[in-house]
Parts: sequence; C-alpha cells; structure tokens
Amino acid sequence: MKTAYELGAIYAVMALGVFISYRTLDTPDLTVDSSFTLGAACSAVFALAGHPVIGLLVGFLAGGAAGAITALLNTKLKIAALLSGILMMLGLYSINLRIMGQPNISLARAANIFSIADKIPNGKIILSTGLLIIVVVALWLFLNTKLGLALRATGDNEHMVRASGVDTDTMKLIGMAVANALVALSGSVMAQQQKFTDLNMGVGMVVIGLASVIIGEVIFGTRPILRRLIAVALGSVVYRAVIGAAMQLGLPASDMKLITAVIVIVALALPNLFSGAGSLKKLSKGPVK
Repeated sequence: MKTAYELGAIYAVMALGVFISYRTLDTPDLTVDSSFTLGAACSAVFALAGHPVIGLLVGFLAGGAAGAITALLNTKLKIAALLSGILMMLGLYSINLRIMGQPNISLARAANIFSIADKIPNGKIILSTGLLIIVVVALWLFLNTKLGLALRATGDNEHMVRASGVDTDTMKLIGMAVANALVALSGSVMAQQQKFTDLNMGVGMVVIGLASVIIGEVIFGTRPILRRLIAVALGSVVYRAVIGAAMQLGLPASDMKLITAVIVIVALALPNLFSGAGSLKKLSKGPVK
C-alpha cells in the first residue's frame, strides 16, 4: 500500500499536467507519452553525472519546450491539435534515444534525490508527498492569477476570450508548456525513484493521466479549483491502489493496460449511471403535484 501511494503521488504530478491540457485547455495532447520519457531521460543522464537535482530541472524545462513546440504546430502551422501531439510524440522518440544513447539506463549506482530519504522512515513517501503539495499549491496560485484565469477562459470559450483582446495562441502555448513540463517532471522523479529509465516507459501515460483525472473528479468533485486539483492528485493515488490490488490478486502485468482501460470506462460511465438512477427514482415517485 505504501508503494502504491508513493507511485500515485509521483504520477499525480503527471496527471495534473494532463488536467491542464485535457480539462483546462480542452485539448487532447498525445505529446504526454514522449514528454514523460523525455523528463526521465534528462534526469537519468544528469543523475549519472552526479547532478540528480539539476536533472529534475532540465527535465522540467525540456518538457515545457516540447509542449510549446506542440502548441506552435497547432497555432502557427494550423495542424490539428491531436495530430500535432502525435507528430511531437513521434519526433521525441528519436530525441529521447539520442539523449539516452541506448534504449535503457540503469541508475542503480547513481546518486538520486531519494538517497537521503532512504535513511528516514517513510522518507520516500514524505519526499514524494512534499513535491506533490508544492506542485498543487503552485498550480493553484498560477491558475488564480490574471494569466491563469485567461488560460482557463481560453479552454471554456476561445472565441469569447479572443473577442476580449486576449491572444489565445499565446495562452495555448503557455498552457501546453506548463502541462508537459509537469509531465516531464513526473518522469524525471520516476526515473530516480525506480533507478532506471527505459525508452518505452512513457507508453500509455496519457491514458493513465486521464484515468486519474476522471476518477478524481467523479469521486472527489470539481469545484472550486483547489478542490479539483486535489481531486486529480487523489485520483492518481486511487488509480495506483486499484492497479496494486489487481496485481496482488495475481493478474499478470501484461493485463495492466486492459485494467486501465476498464477503469477509465467505469469512471466515465459512473456519472451517467448515477444520473440515470436519479431519473428512475424520480419517475418511480410519480408526477409532482
């Protein structure tokens, strides 16, 4: 259970990035699958050089750059948002391989940010939770600034925001950069926590992120914005707990993608099921007099 919470807290940072692109900007961004690995690759290279903290920063900035390029493909070259993400995801695969120099890197003997935490009881949980709290608070403060409000408004009604004199292209660029920077930061931390980096470790991250967002919103609510951010973070923890429980039941690791798909389907269907049940209940009581 501790491992599930620890992984959930790290993946929650990635889920918050997906929340920015998928919910705030209303943009399906497949860059996530490769920007996660991009962060992990940068983190691994710098950790091997003895600079794990710098690796996190470089991974964060690299992810932001990847997200910005995806936004530019969409806004300046007028390529569809979904296709822009796919193209960036494909391009980053080769870039990640060049950064790593090989398909996978072992960090078993490299310094990492968890080295000191290993000497403290529940140190890894404390560190991952602390990082998550910092990200949630920073994101909450950002989304409540004028820039953050403009970003949120762009996702709600782009035409109205543009009519108000706001450059929506710039908002999309900032939003996609922040989203992928958070995704890459999550990948950077995950690489050092698991002590290895693999070229394919980001496959399916967008689905995991969406699962966390949807689960959090269904269980914990969506208003106000701080509650929504916390809900996304808790949704990631719940998701990892479900996956951990499935593995304890003896299900093979090869079934995890199928389980993820089922979790997302159930989470998406729950609101409709509840609303349907409510309607049936009202009908059973007869017409209101």
